[in-house]
Amino acid sequence: LTVNCLDQHVEKSPNRVALIWERDEPGTAVHVTYRELLDLTCRLANTLKKYGIQKGDKVAIYMSVSPLSVAAMLACARIGAVHTVVFAGFSAESLAGRITDSGCKAVITYNQGVRGGRVIELKATVDEAVKNCPSVKHVFVAQRTDNKVQMGDRDIPLEEEMAKAASVCIPESMDSEDMLFMLYTSGSTGKPKGIVHTQAGYLLYAAVTHKYVFDYQRGDVFGCVADIGWITGHSYVVYGPLCNGATSVLFESTPVYPDPGRYWEVVQRLKINQFYGAPTAIRLLLNYGEEWVKKYDRSSLKTLGSVGEPINSEAWQWFYHVVGEGRCTLVDTWWQTETGGICIAPRPSEEKAEIVPAMAMRPFFGIVPVLMDENGKVIEGNDVTGALCLAQPWPGMARTIYGDHQRFVDAYFKAYPGYYFTGDGAYRTKKGYYQITGRMDDVINISGHRLGTAEIEDAMADHPEVPETAVIGYPHKIKGEGAFAFVVLKEQTAHIDRVKEELKTIVATKIAKYAVPDHILVVKRLPKTRSGKIMRRLLRKVVTEQSSNMGDVTTLDDPSVVKEIFDAYQKYKEKSSL
Repeated sequence: LTVNCLDQHVEKSPNRVALIWERDEPGTAVHVTYRELLDLTCRLANTLKKYGIQKGDKVAIYMSVSPLSVAAMLACARIGAVHTVVFAGFSAESLAGRITDSGCKAVITYNQGVRGGRVIELKATVDEAVKNCPSVKHVFVAQRTDNKVQMGDRDIPLEEEMAKAASVCIPESMDSEDMLFMLYTSGSTGKPKGIVHTQAGYLLYAAVTHKYVFDYQRGDVFGCVADIGWITGHSYVVYGPLCNGATSVLFESTPVYPDPGRYWEVVQRLKINQFYGAPTAIRLLLNYGEEWVKKYDRSSLKTLGSVGEPINSEAWQWFYHVVGEGRCTLVDTWWQTETGGICIAPRPSEEKAEIVPAMAMRPFFGIVPVLMDENGKVIEGNDVTGALCLAQPWPGMARTIYGDHQRFVDAYFKAYPGYYFTGDGAYRTKKGYYQITGRMDDVINISGHRLGTAEIEDAMADHPEVPETAVIGYPHKIKGEGAFAFVVLKEQTAHIDRVKEELKTIVATKIAKYAVPDHILVVKRLPKTRSGKIMRRLLRKVVTEQSSNMGDVTTLDDPSVVKEIFDAYQKYKEKSSL
């Protein structure tokens, strides 16, 4: 696999730029050639081998986006180790859970991270995490800043070791179905699941989708601004572009640092040809106005892409007309951690074929979408809505959930036997195009991050004064969805505001800051069926102000609870000027 991503290009054009690292500090880009990246990768691979990492071993990577974090992924692949990248914004507890579930033997991290001008304590978080992870034998620590951090017995200074290592490392010979990486994603239960991708099928699918969806041409500068902690970073920052010999941009900063013109300043300075980003960032920037965009020359742009959640019409129009000046192809791409790469997008297609705003539209080669009704029957014809399933396998599909194949079968293949169930609903237009309508289960999408509401509920349930919680998603102007929590407190609880603050801290500590609910509403009880299941559907109706249309409430244990919660919500709304 790394031969496809590195060696083949080093043979033909060693000085072609593989990575442009757009560091957090504005205007300090670092260019890394294919030859340099191979050298970094081999030295890192030899260092891992020296410390006993072998084929099949699991390695956690907890790093911000950089050439070294890319080299860490490739070094694992080169020696046949399995990497699991954990987004560097996750808490120590989230990191420990992933290390434990996958049985990692080593962690690779930085002393600190830098993002939006702030320093992030990565090593300290790893120290906290590995306290409870006996499987971890070594922690490799690279330097992102000049600050000293505490180094203990299992800690190894990475760059020092790499300087001593040989710059040649013979790649391990791998079977096409050997594991390449695991990546944890949220499901509708509280425990994140380790999605497994394998070698050949995954790489082929990432490379082919990268080439055809974005119309990548030799010499283009491909700018995907995703973090490597997400599947988008794996497929369209690292594996897809490198397999195609592209120049890939690594974006370490935020869209608003040092100001809301950052993306477009980078486009101008690095002459980016394809720009792939998230609707949540577009919605954020749209609020700052057009002048931040128009200040910079965007004439290098040919293709714009959107990923992570369905893009709304207003954001699409702004992205297309303001950023792309109405002359760039805009591809709204639908796919998942589980699919490995893009499955539905407006391109590839016939030349100049129409693109309908805010719609993924066309299935990629080999992708056969079907819509299913409640009874598990395929819905024929157009202008119809149903559960989105895929009818045949494709090379990039996940192979299992690590350590729990039964959960894999239950989650994706049980609801509609013979089909892969995506968990999303979709509308097929009169012309036969696909538009994704959103999740069909208790999973919400906050700023493009998928999060099971059960995860937030489980975290809050740890508070001694909170016997019960229910979390739902509600429409949020910038984040797409936000979390709204309904909590029941023990009777004698006096300090409601204190408890709310404590709940926010618990969620940030147990999951990550982005998971913290925007609103916490204290209620006397939750709407439950006679069998004790919380009816989140009704809570959603209250928050989206459709309480006149509650649907069937006869299954509720006590239907009067609806009015009770509605009144509490109205009071809360007046107080907090929602």
